Amino acid sequence: MVFKRMLGAFGVGAPSVDTVLSTPRIRPGGMLAGEVRLKGGDFDAEIEHITLGLVARVEIEHGEGEHAGLGEFSRAQVSAPFTLRQGEDRSLDFQIPVPWETPISEIDGQPLTGMALGVRTELAIAKAIDKGDLDMIAVEPLPSQLRILQAFLQLGFQFKAADLEAGRLYGVHQDLPFYQEIEFYPPAQHAGVVGEVEVTFVAGPAGLDVILEADKRAGRYSGDAIGRFHVSHDDALHTDWPGELDRWLAGLTQYGHAGLLGGHGSDHEFHGHDGGPGWGTVAAAGAAGLVGGFVAAEVAEEIFEGDEGDEGGDW
Repeated sequence: MVFKRMLGAFGVGAPSVDTVLSTPRIRPGGMLAGEVRLKGGDFDAEIEHITLGLVARVEIEHGEGEHAGLGEFSRAQVSAPFTLRQGEDRSLDFQIPVPWETPISEIDGQPLTGMALGVRTELAIAKAIDKGDLDMIAVEPLPSQLRILQAFLQLGFQFKAADLEAGRLYGVHQDLPFYQEIEFYPPAQHAGVVGEVEVTFVAGPAGLDVILEADKRAGRYSGDAIGRFHVSHDDALHTDWPGELDRWLAGLTQYGHAGLLGGHGSDHEFHGHDGGPGWGTVAAAGAAGLVGGFVAAEVAEEIFEGDEGDEGGDW
């Protein structure tokens, strides 16, 4: 995966940059590797630094509505200052860490509708900064996350879409200022009970916080039924997820909530129409201030054009 462009911020005859990723597919907690290839322009250039930033399209609540912005959620400097001579070719290898909470954008080689992630190269010359173009990256689920997602398909759920919401989840430690919602349509046996089911992962080195939200339509209560639990990566690989999820959903028919994985520190909540804010409650700080470097929605769409597909399907 490559982008190559003349650095417009520095005028005609400026250096050009070609960023090549050797790991276009990565996992949360892994390393993104590649090289930045520089071609000197018509003059010697004093390079102050080269920085790579991971960016994503995030939905931001604003008043009564919502809009998309492009936010940087991780950055790493990959060079010290140096002089790029006129016409010189130079390559810089890099490895940068991928945050554990990085959202998933691809499963089994199929992009998730609604997700757009990329790496942006930023080059600074003489106090001026050119942010360069974006190179798309694909983030695959951890094995522990994949086991849970596969359980939905085994139960007959159909993938709808995924998105990123700016904000904080109640009762869950987050390092990133947004969270991912992966949405599923229910199978026939649960269609009368729930409308949609959303799953959110907040991963760390030791395990996962997993939050489920079901749009509950039947039974004694109505509203959003919430399941929240923590599980280690190893335990996630040895859990009967179809059975656990099926029992949770079946319990919604009679009760407002049903427990999951009691032996692994489970928790559960129910938010009916009078139950106050649900699981996606945003922290008091303004959402726009939570993710730095936003650009307008129409620019984000142009940068990530072509990543949208038809809703529905396996993924």
